[in-house]
Amino acid sequence: MIQTLFGSTEEKPRFLQRMKEAVTRTRESLSERIEDVVSIGKEIDRETLDDLEATLLAADLGTVTTSTVLESLREKVDRKQIGNVDELKRVLKNELLTILDTAEKKPMQKVDGEAEVILVVGVNGTGKTTTIGKLAYTLRAQGKTVLLAAADTFRAAAIEQLEVWGDRTGTEVIKNKPGGDPAAVLFDALQAAKARKTDYVIVDTAGRLHTKASLMEELAKMRRTAQRFSATAPHETLLVMDATTGQNGLQQARLFTQSAGVTGIVLTKLDGTAKGGVVVAICKELGLPVRYVGVGEKAGDLLPFNPQDFVDSLFD
Repeated sequence: MIQTLFGSTEEKPRFLQRMKEAVTRTRESLSERIEDVVSIGKEIDRETLDDLEATLLAADLGTVTTSTVLESLREKVDRKQIGNVDELKRVLKNELLTILDTAEKKPMQKVDGEAEVILVVGVNGTGKTTTIGKLAYTLRAQGKTVLLAAADTFRAAAIEQLEVWGDRTGTEVIKNKPGGDPAAVLFDALQAAKARKTDYVIVDTAGRLHTKASLMEELAKMRRTAQRFSATAPHETLLVMDATTGQNGLQQARLFTQSAGVTGIVLTKLDGTAKGGVVVAICKELGLPVRYVGVGEKAGDLLPFNPQDFVDSLFD
């Protein structure tokens, strides 16, 4: 099972601070807009919440999530449970946290005595291969052994990029010639992992558009290959999404989820957007947990996602 817990009590504040830094643009935009909507002394009523709708949409919560949140807020306003801007922020935080916690309750598979197989999927340009390198770094830092499978054989640059990350993190890359059979690469990687009693095999997959049936067939073949080694493999299928693409990325994710058996999300480039609310939209609309967020270019810039930390960072 991927260990996304903090290793020590000293690490917790450090991760929280990095999350705050990552969502600075979202926090500034959200807080400023809420303050504009709820001026000092103004009564909070349904009209106020109508004005708040544009704020939530601007933060990229999306129409579905925004409607759900506002419906709950309106009920509390009608019952006079929200009297000022601080109470509004507190209730809004609780609403967002409830959505995130519901998705986070989906546990990762527990794997004992065999390599955990992690398929990483996503369209080209989302930071998929880079994320794999960062994930390998994270796991190796926890004392785990890792193999990388270069199964994106249709793009020679993907194999080369993965090898760069392999060198950077001290992780062996199992590869084949460009244009080769991705399932064959995975088979070789799983054979090596079994012989060496490796903890994790992380698999890079082709990043062609999800609308192509051939890609889905390829993923299905890779799943069958993995199941020759473990009946429950792949144990995790992570979809890499680019936070800056917002709702467009969410539509891509929806199609991938339907076709590729995605079990969790890695959201990259969270530090480069003022629309971090897409994290909540992902959890609400896809019903999937966010496992990690990318907050920079360095190997250590992949943070385990924690709903409480994220929501606190948006407001505090």
